[in-house]
Amino acid sequence: MALIGLEELRAAQQRIAGVAVRTPLLPCPWAVQGERALWLKPESLQPTGAFKIRGAYNRLAALSGAERARGVVAQSSGNHAQAVAYAAGLLGIKAVIVMPDVSPAVKVDNTRAFGAEVILVGPGERDTLPAELAERHGYVWVPPYDDPYIIAGQGTVGLEIAEDAPDELDTVLVPVSGGGLISGTAAALKLACPGVRVIGVEPELAADAQAGFRAGERAVWSTEDTYRTIADGLRTPSVGVLPFDHIQAYVDDIVTVSEQEIKDTVALLARRGRLVAEPSGAVAAAAYFHHAAELEGRVFGAVVSGGNIDPSLLAELLSV
Repeated sequence: MALIGLEELRAAQQRIAGVAVRTPLLPCPWAVQGERALWLKPESLQPTGAFKIRGAYNRLAALSGAERARGVVAQSSGNHAQAVAYAAGLLGIKAVIVMPDVSPAVKVDNTRAFGAEVILVGPGERDTLPAELAERHGYVWVPPYDDPYIIAGQGTVGLEIAEDAPDELDTVLVPVSGGGLISGTAAALKLACPGVRVIGVEPELAADAQAGFRAGERAVWSTEDTYRTIADGLRTPSVGVLPFDHIQAYVDDIVTVSEQEIKDTVALLARRGRLVAEPSGAVAAAAYFHHAAELEGRVFGAVVSGGNIDPSLLAELLSV
């Protein structure tokens, strides 16, 4: 499939206007490291608590009337689930969401509160059951990342960074899971301001994207491996086919952070940045706080991709 371009990105930006929040790019004077500086893009401020509303609404709003009448099915560990449920509610579409039975309760509860039917399954069934339900009931499948509309919607994050960034911005750090956010954001940044480096960040315990990026072909990890990380939104065993094409074309590198670095950054963002970030949403900032010297940038942007953290986990990480 062809890579998305500025036309698709601009169309997505117009489609989601008034639904997704145009989040600010925040300067962080408290995070200065010598000559290095940090700006944060807090997607945790979205109405569903994460960037996923951008891609989900862009996909659902583009459905025909006949497709909307069929209803939609999606799979997610939580943030795409909430986004599809919310978007479907706005558009009057029935939504069925397949979620792993180990998903944080706050994400399951929020998805149901937005009006979706939630089906909890073992982690190994998350990505197989939606196709069966689509065939059985005629639902339109709304994948979490391997879809050009999803990628274009997530890529509006990159468009906004390009529009708001200081001229000195040279490196943007973006979380990686299935690849929708990193591929869309990287495409937007490289097309709008090609001098900026884009670096993906993922947990050491779920580093399939880094392995595939460096090998030049998609890597697939087992759910037993990826589900070890506290970053529940980044446990996807492999990036998607279309996202991987974008990653190869537009991403400069993919790095990893440790579990302790993720935990420390969740607490740091809350204490110093006054931002609630879930572990998945903290990985990009964690790369700055713990590995900036290795990344060779001077003015960094980091996407805080989501803030849907279980309150008890947040309390635990803040108590250390």
